[in-house]
Amino acid sequence: MSNEEKDLPPAAPNAAPSFDPGEKLREDFPTAAQTPEPRRVLDSEPVLEPAAGSPPESEVLPAAEPTEPRAPQEAQAAVQAQQGSPAPEQSPQAGQPQQRQPGEQRHGRRRRRGRGGRAGSGQAQGQGQAGQPQGQPQGQQGQPQGQAGQHGQHGQHGQQRQRGQHQEQRQNPQQPHRGDKRRGEGHRDGHRERERRSGEGHSEQHQHEQRHREGAHAQPRAPKKPVKREILAQTSFEETRVAIIEDGRLAELMWERRSEESIVGNIYKGVVENVLPGISSAFVNIGFEKNAYLYISDVLGERGAAIDATLKKGQHIMVQVAKEAISTKGMKVTMDISLPGRFLVFTPFQEYVGISKHIEDPEERKRLSAIVDKLVAEVLGGKGVVVRTEAEGATAEELEREVRYLHQSWEAVQKKFQSANPPALLHKDLDVTLQVARDILSDQVYVYLIDNKQVHQSVVEFVEGISPELKEKVRLYDAKTPIFKAFNLEQEIENIRKIKVSLPNGGSIVIQEAESLCAIDVNTGRFTGSKSQEETVTQTNIEAAQEIAHQLRLRNIGGIIVVDFIDMRKASNRNKVMEAFAQATRDDRAKIRILPITRLGLIEMTRERKRQSTGSLITDECPECKGAGRVLSSETIRIRIQREIHEMTGGRPGGQVRLLLHPQLAEAFRQHQSHIEKNVQRSVKIQSDPQLPWEDYRIVLE
Repeated sequence: MSNEEKDLPPAAPNAAPSFDPGEKLREDFPTAAQTPEPRRVLDSEPVLEPAAGSPPESEVLPAAEPTEPRAPQEAQAAVQAQQGSPAPEQSPQAGQPQQRQPGEQRHGRRRRRGRGGRAGSGQAQGQGQAGQPQGQPQGQQGQPQGQAGQHGQHGQHGQQRQRGQHQEQRQNPQQPHRGDKRRGEGHRDGHRERERRSGEGHSEQHQHEQRHREGAHAQPRAPKKPVKREILAQTSFEETRVAIIEDGRLAELMWERRSEESIVGNIYKGVVENVLPGISSAFVNIGFEKNAYLYISDVLGERGAAIDATLKKGQHIMVQVAKEAISTKGMKVTMDISLPGRFLVFTPFQEYVGISKHIEDPEERKRLSAIVDKLVAEVLGGKGVVVRTEAEGATAEELEREVRYLHQSWEAVQKKFQSANPPALLHKDLDVTLQVARDILSDQVYVYLIDNKQVHQSVVEFVEGISPELKEKVRLYDAKTPIFKAFNLEQEIENIRKIKVSLPNGGSIVIQEAESLCAIDVNTGRFTGSKSQEETVTQTNIEAAQEIAHQLRLRNIGGIIVVDFIDMRKASNRNKVMEAFAQATRDDRAKIRILPITRLGLIEMTRERKRQSTGSLITDECPECKGAGRVLSSETIRIRIQREIHEMTGGRPGGQVRLLLHPQLAEAFRQHQSHIEKNVQRSVKIQSDPQLPWEDYRIVLE
């Protein structure tokens, strides 16, 4: 029994464990220093945009697959590169351009990027026109002197540069040669299928470039300090709210309302309504008011085929919801079905086995790979599986039990698909309380408090089936004080609506959400620092980076995010801010990609968005400003009213005018009453009407 479990109050026999806030739960919690180092539960980590030239590291490593055999010339070039000698080149035939090899193409590109490479390449090409065919590729200009002596010093320069590249290749044997295929098709397929499920909707070439960038800059992981984590669930007739508290601060908030239940993860039998080859997309009717959106990267079929060659109007297909409907956009679906469990994710339309990169122990990876490979062959018939981080330390019996459960669930889905009339629901994902028990509840969590007896009982039965050792962490809260009020969470939830967030040192950040992106601005405020301006700015940016990561997770803001940090002159300080930002987003369960900070202090990033943000969920468009966030100023309304009075009276003086205004607006008008009377040449009587909106008013001529 762990120290955390010893501190738990004993439960009465044959009764559900309960909890009262008067028992001072927080005083019984172990401090961060006493809490043992937990296992990582998260399967995602922020990705920094890399510098070119580093080999990619896949987020989920697929099983080893045979790679394609290399061409003889390519293999010879790779062997000679390891030995330090340049690859031999065949002389071109008379009157024909010489064909360049893959390795020679890459060397030519490296020379153009090197210092002085552009000038040397151009001169060598000009000199080579007399002795070589005019169509000779530029990549051949760095030949040894014995074969290209007419190039003179330029040829020697190219030879030295090529030798330097081979020497660099020998000194860095882990870096693959730019011309060979050492990475293998298995890794590329693993990347491709993972991005198809993420629903990015890019072209195939863009996906390849993005996969290379996302994995190329692997940052060394610093040891994480233990986090004191609590989970609180409040249920009511209309909604369920689940709060995750880390070190006494609200870190994440999940909502589920009865009127708008989450459909992410649900599997449907749908009908193809429209196929649009012009945008490589199709729209599928799955039973909702708006048709679901299906992009070509989420379509299963022949690789490279057009979407109208794979899907036809009226066709019945099985799809899974990957993203809820947001604003005016419909939900996004995929044909690449996945069934998640606690330890594994079953991908029935794939054939690879992947292991989470967060499982770092080689022996543990080898053990899990052997167990899962056997289960895939015996139970799943070669279908794909992804091993989650929580599987670290799981026994073979636990993995086999989950594999059989997922396989049975998939067989039930297939049977419903054969018999149901579309549109039809084939599989419904778990509700939010059970999803938390499946995905978040672990040894790292101290307690999971639920204030509803029925929900508590269902969660206990669910946890007992998947992880019996965590059953005691699920407890019933039965005090009279509402659970969120007892833990002082209501005020933190109200602060989610605020645009401006204060920083500890006196600075602030301003968060403004739009339909297509979110803009965040960083301000120093009253913080002046004690040393140089550069140090003051850097310290403010680091604090802002930590708070921004916290707010993005708390508010569930996704999509494209642009952060305007305060300008920093030194590149080292910009790197400090980037590292602090990446470190602060490590605990975020959403997939995050961070691009390098620019000279202007801007950071562009993307955060996975499956549901609408918390602010969009709990708020509605303002009837006063119509969603603009601003209303007419009192001065603007005053000038408008004077102009209307002049139009109504035709500029004739005399008489009296009575104005009915919003109370605050009437108070502002009284301060300028004499000026108004002079302009309209009439006496003005100002009255307040609380029923009038800010921009509404009444003009009465008497």
